[in-house]
Amino acid sequence: MSVEIRTLDPQTDDDEWNRYVERSDGSNPFFRTEALRLQAEYTGTTPYLLAGFKGQESVGIFPVFEYTKGPITGAFSPAPHSWTSYLGPALLNVDKLKQRKADRRIKRFIEGCLEWIDDELSPLYSKFVTAKFDDIRPFVWNEYDVEPGHTYVVDLEGTEAELLGRFSSDARSNIRNADEDSYAIEEGDSDDVERIVEKVRERYENQGQPFRLQPDFARSLYEQLPDGAIRPYVCRVDGQFLGGILVVESNRTRYRWQGGVKPDADVDIAINDLLDWHVMRDGRREGIEEYDLVGAGVPSINRYKAKFNPRLETHYEITSGSFGVDLLVDQYQKHR
Repeated sequence: MSVEIRTLDPQTDDDEWNRYVERSDGSNPFFRTEALRLQAEYTGTTPYLLAGFKGQESVGIFPVFEYTKGPITGAFSPAPHSWTSYLGPALLNVDKLKQRKADRRIKRFIEGCLEWIDDELSPLYSKFVTAKFDDIRPFVWNEYDVEPGHTYVVDLEGTEAELLGRFSSDARSNIRNADEDSYAIEEGDSDDVERIVEKVRERYENQGQPFRLQPDFARSLYEQLPDGAIRPYVCRVDGQFLGGILVVESNRTRYRWQGGVKPDADVDIAINDLLDWHVMRDGRREGIEEYDLVGAGVPSINRYKAKFNPRLETHYEITSGSFGVDLLVDQYQKHR
């Protein structure tokens, strides 16, 4: 039996789609319809929710965004310049299959989605950034270009003492020796979401780099996604906001989405070490299995992230189409 590809409506089929998101180990809160609608709204794109079925059994989900400018159409997942870390396809009901059957099902699902994209959107350019999706062979077989990306992931296993003990000596010292009466780290509110994004924007602008994540987009995600999906961890000293990290949380993973920039204030504590420790410690207490530090491709930042003794994981950027269309999309976003 072949895999049938159906398109669900992000407005009327949101409950059904979100059930698939919650059942897939390869998804995250950005897959939910609330987040997909916001991505579309803030990037001027049209979302399509592709779902694969073998009979009545769900096989996978693949949210795709159509971007159109004049005669040019692009297909993206996530939406272009939404600053969403990972999206692309996610699987369901394949874990217990034998390898031959799993291979066949994944191949039919991905090829069915790619056929739908070609027939319905006819994009000149496509770009997908995967989440926890390792079998990228169907994209290669269909002549897509695949480039690996890397991230650091900290396993939150063992006791708190064992977790802390795996950190570098300077990280352990910064955390253990910080005067707990001199600072406060807590989960903030929607205003803190915007404060964290603005801190990141300031850092990018100071370095002469573009930063297009809009604070009200992040705030809307916080307000519209289920409680706990977006967690703004903030550090305050004498009641003053000094820094923070926006954490995205799925069933088993916390993602270090935004924040953690070097603070401007001259204080005698390692703010980011403490923030990351609280994110990991709290996550472990709530049954979270891992902390994805989101990115391991910038040497200057890798040195900081590596102090938490993470493992290196691979995700993929998958592209197809005319060279230069992605640059046109980039120019469009700059002038929106």
